[in-house]
Amino acid sequence: MISNTEIVFRLILASALGGLVGLERESNNRPAGFRTHILVTAGAALVMLISMYGFDGLGNNGSGGEPARLAAQVVSGIGFLGAGTILRQGNSIHGLTTAASLWVCGCIGLAIGNGYYLGGLVTAGIVLFSLISLGLFEKTVFKDQYKTLHVVCCERPGLIGEIGTLLGKHDITIKYIKMSPFEEYQDDDLHIDITMKIPNCFSPEELFVSIGKIEGIKSVNWEGKVNKAMGKN
Repeated sequence: MISNTEIVFRLILASALGGLVGLERESNNRPAGFRTHILVTAGAALVMLISMYGFDGLGNNGSGGEPARLAAQVVSGIGFLGAGTILRQGNSIHGLTTAASLWVCGCIGLAIGNGYYLGGLVTAGIVLFSLISLGLFEKTVFKDQYKTLHVVCCERPGLIGEIGTLLGKHDITIKYIKMSPFEEYQDDDLHIDITMKIPNCFSPEELFVSIGKIEGIKSVNWEGKVNKAMGKN
């Protein structure tokens, strides 16, 4: 049986590594963010500790049974949690990366709970590198497919959902959304920046017309092209 200090250290380390991955997901407005990743990683580490040391004195000859059995359920169990982050809009599927990050955080937690620090730390580093650096690399390589849509609108409930649904109908994947007040208009107006990945066959004019029909939209701007909304404002 390991010391109480070692148990606390493993749980804290697992939580810290999960939190780092969660911060990256949180910064990109993903459905599972900072707290969720901490809970998954810490929980996996605790299950690993219970599996290894929680049954000492039980089983054949007091061996505590097979440590891998309880821990193995974490790998499959995280899959159900990750499935909740996956959404389908038209022909696009969103949330796969977040689901994968939850799953690998569960694996990191198992590694740290087992005391396999090198494997857990290196894996966490690879995950962060993949999510941050490779994300920038992807945008550089496929820069023609990444565009930012600037929308000025009146703030009202459900507006973001309507815009997201419309983009999904055009097979557009939303990568990042930033909202801020727009000083040139009234205080209740918003300036929304939507970074998106567009399909190969894409017509911005058709998108402008569709968004302009949404109630509350005042103007749409993309790559120097401006469309004054014609919908109800």
